[in-house]
Amino acid sequence: MNAGRIAPLALYQEVAERLRQRIFSHELPPGTWVDEQALASQYGISRTPLREALKVLASEGLVTLKPRRGCYVTEISERDLDEIFTVLSLLEGQCAVNTVHKASDADLKRLAAIHQDLERAATANDIDGFFEANQAFHQEVQLIADNRWLTQAITDLRKVIKLSRHHSLFIEGRLEQSLAEHRTILDALGRRDAAATELAMREHIFSGRAALAKLAHRDKPA
Repeated sequence: MNAGRIAPLALYQEVAERLRQRIFSHELPPGTWVDEQALASQYGISRTPLREALKVLASEGLVTLKPRRGCYVTEISERDLDEIFTVLSLLEGQCAVNTVHKASDADLKRLAAIHQDLERAATANDIDGFFEANQAFHQEVQLIADNRWLTQAITDLRKVIKLSRHHSLFIEGRLEQSLAEHRTILDALGRRDAAATELAMREHIFSGRAALAKLAHRDKPA
């Protein structure tokens, strides 16, 4: 029995999720042509749910459907990243403002606990652990902000950012810089200072973009 095959009755969302993870892991790198026939055979499904899955991924910006040419994993440019991070900074900044107004003392304690995970990961130079704690911190801010439209927009943009070949935390000094930025955000939240929290969050997002740009420049062929 092939463990990679999907049962005929599985929903197209499952197909989309499998492809999504292959794209995020760069098993299907940006620019790759998506071989529908090969994938359908591999998963043991017809091309109908596969095509529905590709439409879902296209709506998320992860693949690009080209008339008469087929489907390709989206290639993300430096300009794309500039524009995405500009919008993301606005959205996450607004989330931070909402959090200031809605957070209970218990909410702030949860954020502080997550921040301690960041501190521990940074001390251990555990990039994977730091990344996971960072995601948890931002997701908790969004949860407290309690605006599903903001959360959905942020989630969709962060999916597209994963198409980048780089990871900002791998640049020298970025982990420590990110930790300091989180301290600033948490401090502003604790003071219930909406303007300072929004500014700190937006600067944190832009710092992540700057780190990605440095990595791209470093890896550019001479």
